[in-house]
Amino acid sequence: MYKLHILFVDSDPVAQGRMQQMLGKDYILHSVRSVAEAKEFLHLSLSDMLISEVVLASESGLELCQYVRSTPALDAMPVMFLTSRATLQDKIAGFQAGADDYVIKPFDTQHLIARIRLLARIKRLEHHTRI
Repeated sequence: MYKLHILFVDSDPVAQGRMQQMLGKDYILHSVRSVAEAKEFLHLSLSDMLISEVVLASESGLELCQYVRSTPALDAMPVMFLTSRATLQDKIAGFQAGADDYVIKPFDTQHLIARIRLLARIKRLEHHTRI
Protein backbone atom coordinates (compact mmCIF):
# COMPACT_ATOMS: atom_id res chain seq x y z
CA MET A 1 0.00 0.00 0.00
CA TYR A 2 1.28 3.46 -0.92
CA LYS A 3 2.25 5.69 1.98
CA LEU A 4 1.76 9.43 1.59
CA HIS A 5 5.02 11.44 1.59
CA ILE A 6 4.67 14.49 3.84
CA LEU A 7 7.22 17.28 4.12
CA PHE A 8 7.03 18.81 7.60
CA VAL A 9 8.66 22.21 8.13
CA ASP A 10 9.25 23.39 11.68
CA SER A 11 12.34 24.94 13.25
CA ASP A 12 11.54 23.23 16.59
CA PRO A 13 13.20 19.79 16.91
CA VAL A 14 10.70 18.80 19.62
CA ALA A 15 7.81 19.43 17.21
CA GLN A 16 9.61 17.40 14.54
CA GLY A 17 10.05 14.48 16.94
CA ARG A 18 6.43 14.61 18.02
CA MET A 19 5.22 14.58 14.41
CA GLN A 20 7.48 11.61 13.64
CA GLN A 21 5.99 9.72 16.59
CA MET A 22 2.41 10.57 15.57
CA LEU A 23 2.64 10.08 11.82
CA GLY A 24 5.72 7.94 11.20
CA LYS A 25 3.97 4.58 11.11
CA ASP A 26 1.24 5.60 8.63
CA TYR A 27 3.08 8.17 6.51
CA ILE A 28 6.59 8.80 5.23
CA LEU A 29 7.50 11.99 7.07
CA HIS A 30 10.44 14.16 6.01
CA SER A 31 11.33 17.00 8.38
CA VAL A 32 13.28 20.15 7.65
CA ARG A 33 13.87 23.28 9.71
CA SER A 34 13.89 26.17 7.24
CA VAL A 35 12.30 27.60 4.11
CA ALA A 36 15.55 27.09 2.19
CA GLU A 37 15.74 23.41 3.18
CA ALA A 38 12.07 22.97 2.28
CA LYS A 39 12.53 24.50 -1.18
CA GLU A 40 15.54 22.29 -1.84
CA PHE A 41 13.71 19.17 -0.65
CA LEU A 42 10.61 19.96 -2.71
CA HIS A 43 12.69 20.11 -5.88
CA LEU A 44 14.63 16.93 -5.11
CA SER A 45 11.79 14.64 -4.14
CA LEU A 46 8.17 13.91 -4.72
CA SER A 47 6.26 15.06 -1.67
CA ASP A 48 2.51 14.57 -1.64
CA MET A 49 1.78 17.22 0.98
CA LEU A 50 3.42 20.10 2.82
CA ILE A 51 2.74 20.79 6.50
CA SER A 52 4.45 23.89 7.85
CA GLU A 53 4.63 26.09 10.91
CA VAL A 54 3.97 29.75 10.08
CA VAL A 55 6.80 30.99 12.32
CA LEU A 56 10.14 29.46 11.27
CA ALA A 57 12.95 31.10 13.26
CA SER A 58 13.57 34.28 11.23
CA GLU A 59 11.57 33.02 8.23
CA SER A 60 7.91 32.65 7.37
CA GLY A 61 5.87 29.63 6.39
CA LEU A 62 3.62 32.09 4.55
CA GLU A 63 6.51 32.82 2.18
CA LEU A 64 7.04 29.08 1.65
CA CYS A 65 3.35 28.58 0.86
CA GLN A 66 3.39 31.45 -1.64
CA TYR A 67 6.47 29.91 -3.25
CA VAL A 68 4.69 26.54 -3.62
CA ARG A 69 1.62 28.20 -5.15
CA SER A 70 3.74 30.18 -7.64
CA THR A 71 5.83 27.17 -8.77
CA PRO A 72 4.07 25.23 -11.57
CA ALA A 73 5.59 21.87 -10.60
CA LEU A 74 4.34 22.28 -7.01
CA ASP A 75 1.21 24.41 -7.22
CA ALA A 76 -1.28 21.53 -6.84
CA MET A 77 0.36 20.22 -3.66
CA PRO A 78 -1.88 20.37 -0.58
CA VAL A 79 -0.49 22.79 2.01
CA MET A 80 -1.47 22.79 5.68
CA PHE A 81 -0.31 25.20 8.34
CA LEU A 82 0.17 23.60 11.74
CA THR A 83 0.87 26.57 13.94
CA SER A 84 0.51 28.36 17.24
CA ARG A 85 -0.62 31.52 15.40
CA ALA A 86 -4.30 31.46 16.31
CA THR A 87 -5.94 34.82 15.61
CA LEU A 88 -8.50 35.28 12.88
CA GLN A 89 -6.04 37.58 11.10
CA ASP A 90 -3.38 34.83 11.21
CA LYS A 91 -5.79 32.32 9.68
CA ILE A 92 -6.84 34.76 6.95
CA ALA A 93 -3.17 35.45 6.14
CA GLY A 94 -2.55 31.71 5.89
CA PHE A 95 -5.42 31.14 3.49
CA GLN A 96 -4.49 34.24 1.47
CA ALA A 97 -0.96 32.82 1.12
CA GLY A 98 -2.52 29.73 -0.46
CA ALA A 99 -2.96 27.23 2.37
CA ASP A 100 -5.58 24.53 2.01
CA ASP A 101 -5.95 24.00 5.75
CA TYR A 102 -4.98 25.70 9.00
CA VAL A 103 -4.67 23.73 12.25
CA ILE A 104 -3.87 25.40 15.58
CA LYS A 105 -1.39 24.07 18.14
CA PRO A 106 -1.96 22.39 20.49
CA PHE A 107 -3.95 19.91 18.43
CA ASP A 108 -5.52 16.50 18.77
CA THR A 109 -3.65 13.76 16.89
CA GLN A 110 -6.80 12.13 15.52
CA HIS A 111 -8.07 15.49 14.28
CA LEU A 112 -4.76 16.16 12.52
CA ILE A 113 -4.79 12.73 10.86
CA ALA A 114 -8.38 13.30 9.73
CA ARG A 115 -7.38 16.64 8.16
CA ILE A 116 -4.41 15.01 6.40
CA ARG A 117 -6.69 12.29 5.00
CA LEU A 118 -9.18 14.91 3.85
CA LEU A 119 -6.49 16.87 1.97
CA ALA A 120 -5.20 13.66 0.37
CA ARG A 121 -8.74 12.73 -0.72
CA ILE A 122 -9.33 16.18 -2.22
CA LYS A 123 -6.02 15.91 -4.12
CA ARG A 124 -7.04 12.50 -5.52
CA LEU A 125 -10.46 13.82 -6.57
CA GLU A 126 -8.91 16.86 -8.26
CA HIS A 127 -6.43 14.63 -10.08
CA HIS A 128 -9.20 12.36 -11.39
CA THR A 129 -11.29 15.28 -12.66
CA ARG A 130 -8.34 16.70 -14.64
CA ILE A 131 -7.79 13.52 -16.62
